[in-house]
Amino acid sequence: MKPSRRQVVWALLLLLLVAAATIGIGVGPVPVPPGETLDALIRLLAGQPESSPADAIVRVRLPRIALSAVVGAGLAASGAALQGLFRNAMADPYLLGISAGGALGATLAIALGLGITTLGLAPVPLFAFLGALAAAWAVYALGRTSGRVHTETLLLAGVALSALLSAAISFLIALSAREEVVSAVYFWTLGGFYRADWSRVWIALPYAFLGMGLAWLYSRDLNALLLGEECALNLGVDVERTKRVVLAGAALASAAAVSVSGIIGFVGLIAPHIVRLIQGPDHRALIPASALTGALFLVICDTLARTLFAPTEMPIGVLTAFTGVPFFLSLLRRSQRVSRHA
Repeated sequence: MKPSRRQVVWALLLLLLVAAATIGIGVGPVPVPPGETLDALIRLLAGQPESSPADAIVRVRLPRIALSAVVGAGLAASGAALQGLFRNAMADPYLLGISAGGALGATLAIALGLGITTLGLAPVPLFAFLGALAAAWAVYALGRTSGRVHTETLLLAGVALSALLSAAISFLIALSAREEVVSAVYFWTLGGFYRADWSRVWIALPYAFLGMGLAWLYSRDLNALLLGEECALNLGVDVERTKRVVLAGAALASAAAVSVSGIIGFVGLIAPHIVRLIQGPDHRALIPASALTGALFLVICDTLARTLFAPTEMPIGVLTAFTGVPFFLSLLRRSQRVSRHA
């Protein structure tokens, strides 16, 4: 049976992701050739002990590659779901205040000097996770009136809340005025994977996949919402439940990403838009393909962030902002042109 366009796109994205991950593992202060990288990965998967310097290097770099892929997938899938929910190509977790909520939670844990592990989570990732979920709940509460969730109000509330939470982060930094606090908060506000290890991968993975799964389960309803809420209601869609579940799924995946990587903006904006241009707006294909594209994008960005100015590492949030801001402005100009000709 001939593979569908959707399957071809998924397979191509997966192959590109594997290739980018293999190259990323081999690139660094001590380069590892692709052949040795593959041999080291095979020995690792087979459960064999380290037998060469290449094995040790690969086993150090692999968690970082895995974490960047998980975070990229979670942010991109969340962006695709939120864009469908808001019917706005410029919606993403970064603009809705979810990322800022996670950063505020992490900043609070750092400023308080917490060091107790709870439910298997270190305090900083735990507070970041809870902060991101709290921000999502606040945006939902602000956008809900008379039993209905107004997507336009949600978007505006998210932008306003993001500014407020950023101010709160600055306030906590100024109040603490300790160098170690400022340094630690710097990581969360600019994002990065230099603290990556397998424990962070296992922290983020289940929540990211659960959030993406919730959004994908409602992909048909998101397709109906593209026609407008009235049309979706006529097609039998429970619009309000769809809004709640999709927002919860996007918040869960975004919170998982922020809790282990800090604020990384624009992944949820760029990846879904690229996929939409390639294979259309059907969310049944868009959400999984966006997840793969986001994973690929962040693996490439992280490789560049730690190699372009070596031995200095550029925060990955800076690199994604350099890419995302022009992309966002081009979308804004395009939407203005469309509205003028409408």
